[in-house]
Amino acid sequence: MTLILVLPLTAAAQNSWEIQEKTQAEKRAELEKRERELKKEQEALKREEKALKLAAKESKIKEKKEKKVKEEKVREFVPKVDLKYLAGAVPVEDGKVCFHTVINAPGKSANDIYQALGTYLYHMTKESNQIRSQLSIADYKKYLLVGDFEEWLVFKDKALILDRTKFKYYLIIQCEDGKADVKLTRIVYTYDEERGGGKILAEEWITDEYGLNSRQDNLAKLSGKFRRKTIDRKDELFQALNEVVNGKPEVQE
Repeated sequence: MTLILVLPLTAAAQNSWEIQEKTQAEKRAELEKRERELKKEQEALKREEKALKLAAKESKIKEKKEKKVKEEKVREFVPKVDLKYLAGAVPVEDGKVCFHTVINAPGKSANDIYQALGTYLYHMTKESNQIRSQLSIADYKKYLLVGDFEEWLVFKDKALILDRTKFKYYLIIQCEDGKADVKLTRIVYTYDEERGGGKILAEEWITDEYGLNSRQDNLAKLSGKFRRKTIDRKDELFQALNEVVNGKPEVQE
């Protein structure tokens, strides 16, 4: 009886030991698998962290470059002349250089404005700087005035040096109750005729493309003086027309 009982117990013990060995092997395998997964995750995190640091570094470098470019542009654009002569100072409408202003005159009728400006333009044609100028349209029914002017623009007038150009343009004034719409357009220069010079269109000479340097911070060498004098003359005329309608502003003492 004793021998019969011993054999089953030995077999059971062996089976139990094999199960334990298998379980431990599975646990080790599972543990090793988990360790490998953790290692991969850690490596992925390191790569991600490295990529983020690199991206942050590149972003900072880009920001510094952009800031430097902006600072350089700011330093580069230092106007060499009054801003009124720079970009946008010579407007173009329908392919033609056209300076435009509206003279407001509250309380004044279209006829009052028409009469005052018509008289001024007529006397203007007789001024000493005029060459061949006339008031070509004076339509009192439409309150329309058109002056066809040709005058001298003087660049330099010193001993033995007279640098000037013929300056042809049209002043078109449409009068209404309370205001006048004024345009100075169709500009043509005739320069240096004595030495074979000829006519020059404003569109090919004083616009931003031709009248400014490449940086647009200064007037062009050749055409710049035409641009400057034309803008000055336009300002002078528009101010004079406004004063004819509204009177000269009071001087503040």
